[in-house]
Amino acid sequence: MIKIDMYSTADHVKGQGVGSAYLELIKMLKKHFPDEFDITINNHRPSDITHYHTINLRYYFSTFSKKRGKRIGYVHFLPETLEGSLNLPKPIKWIFYKYVIAFYKRMQEIVVVNPTFIPKLEAYGINREKITYIPNFVSKKEFYPLTAEQKSAIREKMGISKDKFVVVGTGQVQTRKGILDFARLAEKNPDVTFIWAGGFSFGKITDGYKKLKRLVDNPPKNLYFPGIVDRDKLFEYYNVADLFLLPSFNELFPMSVLEAFSCGTPVMLRSLDLYKEIISGYYEPFSTFDEMNSSLKTLMNNPEKLAEMSQKSLAASDYYSEDHLASIWNKFYKSQIKEG
Repeated sequence: MIKIDMYSTADHVKGQGVGSAYLELIKMLKKHFPDEFDITINNHRPSDITHYHTINLRYYFSTFSKKRGKRIGYVHFLPETLEGSLNLPKPIKWIFYKYVIAFYKRMQEIVVVNPTFIPKLEAYGINREKITYIPNFVSKKEFYPLTAEQKSAIREKMGISKDKFVVVGTGQVQTRKGILDFARLAEKNPDVTFIWAGGFSFGKITDGYKKLKRLVDNPPKNLYFPGIVDRDKLFEYYNVADLFLLPSFNELFPMSVLEAFSCGTPVMLRSLDLYKEIISGYYEPFSTFDEMNSSLKTLMNNPEKLAEMSQKSLAASDYYSEDHLASIWNKFYKSQIKEG
């Protein structure tokens, strides 16, 4: 068996996609390959592979130990993608950004969840041959479409009328997520129910915290912030939604979109280069606030279009499914052992 030690604290902070992606990978490997991979977490034993999911300082020092075997880094973010997420003093930001790249350069192999990261990592001086793109995925046992009766029951539990059009967004409450546009859209459409499931995973260092906290505490009457929702309850929000909306200005590889796809929820996204490269054709795009508002009004009165979008979501979920990605990860880990 191949010994793989996972180094991670990604699940210590609730409500962030990195933690969700990490947990999905661990569950998938243990389920599909119990006789091929011996998985441990932060065990520090001699291993064939050490897979670094987070960039803790003690993990950086561990990269100098020969016991770590092949060092694989999981890149979920770059310095520039943290803009709009965290608000750090300039000297600390400069040091931290330098550290991020230094950590990545200690890796013998890098896995990116976003193909647009590849040329950017090359620009930081990392060899292209060391970089592999493997997308995120979600389990269809955890995120799946409910029946009409089940959806009605959840709406009743949440106090939402069965006839109300519901728009759901999920993720951290951050400036880059487009929360302010989400709230503005709610103000423009008072007959629609808007729900944002997520919170301040990084507290007061969240970029734009004060302004966003005021919004969360005093939202428009038709906008609800239930806070950080446990992962095993999150699928209910996708299923009560007539439309999943993520107006982010920049993204990494949002687990929320994959979760919405897996539930068969129609998806509308801001037109970003990342989406064009990985999920083009599976979502309704918009570029400006006016386009977003116009598309919403059109979709509200077009059930046929929504049904078509739902089928596209399910088609996308087949590609980004656990079974498909299990095969990819299996081949990747085994190739690392062969390469030494």
